[in-house]
Amino acid sequence: MPQLASLDDTALDALLGQSLLTTASASDERIAAVVSLAEAFAALDRAGVRTPLCPQELAYAVFFDNSTRTKSAWAGAAARLGMTPVIVDGSSTQVAHGETAEETGAMLGMNAHALGIRHDLILGEGNAFMGDVKRGIDDYLQATGDRRSVPIVNLQCDVDHPTQSLADLLHLRQRFPDGLAGKRITVSWAYSPSYAKPLSVPQGLISLMTRFGAHVTLAHPEGYTLLDEPVEQAHRFSSASGGSFRVVHDMDAAFADADVVYPKSWGPHALMLERVAANRAGDKAGMAAIEQRCLANNARHTDWICDERRMGLTADALYMHCLPADIGAEVSHGVLERFRVSLAQEANWKVYVIMALLAGAKVPSLAKRLRELESP
Repeated sequence: MPQLASLDDTALDALLGQSLLTTASASDERIAAVVSLAEAFAALDRAGVRTPLCPQELAYAVFFDNSTRTKSAWAGAAARLGMTPVIVDGSSTQVAHGETAEETGAMLGMNAHALGIRHDLILGEGNAFMGDVKRGIDDYLQATGDRRSVPIVNLQCDVDHPTQSLADLLHLRQRFPDGLAGKRITVSWAYSPSYAKPLSVPQGLISLMTRFGAHVTLAHPEGYTLLDEPVEQAHRFSSASGGSFRVVHDMDAAFADADVVYPKSWGPHALMLERVAANRAGDKAGMAAIEQRCLANNARHTDWICDERRMGLTADALYMHCLPADIGAEVSHGVLERFRVSLAQEANWKVYVIMALLAGAKVPSLAKRLRELESP
């Protein structure tokens, strides 16, 4: 199996004990190791090879926001590794009653062998919460002399959605086996009437895809800027990789001659910032009012839709989306139908990404173990 033969034993050993809170914090070598490992797990799965590398272990995941694909991918990935997934509804925890993230981490660290977290709705909170949980777990393990490794996996925060962007990268590697260098990738805002969506998907995309020599365009109406740090990372990574990064405010211009388009809604920056204080004050009425203002602001840009006309401007582009997409708003029904199978394949990569992150962090001599599974 070529995917197993090409695994770098030393690079996989370097993944041991590692958590993933953002892709930007991971080295190029680590990203490459995770990607190659995910491709190996996919190949083994297609060949019907079982991979129970972490038996009798518990994989906790705490979700403070709704999820279909990521939640099921976490459960599926854990089960395929022989782990028992345990999904915790964030709203049922004591965090809302004042329990600190460190306390939550210590509590979960008593039992968990891995922990995934989705905490994506409030700017400045989600990724910080994950870091605090990690400290709580690490402090507990050190204080008790417990030698378990309990990696943290970011299942979407306010800054990044690394399992999604890595799944997107793997999907693109299938479409462009010669690499992304020179490809034109457009990440565009699109109209949504449903809710003010997090900024983390576009932020994760621009800070990852710029590492591979692609020409990445970020398009959005005025007022829909992203956080400064991922935009700065995109400029820095594109310069280092030989690609380019630009920001435009015209969807047609962004789609022109694109090889890949990723039209996805997110909330207006100023109003997303307003939510921070309202949430901290527990002002539910204020949060609801801000949400309505977000949607009213979105409604000024209903023409930002990925439809057949705009796809005609591209270089026969691949349409991508993290799903669910607002049909008739973010994307036309015809475009979505054309790419329905491709979108399912894109989403399916998340299972193998999570398997790679968990097994890489937990299993010593992983490359050797995988080759033994292939040829028992």
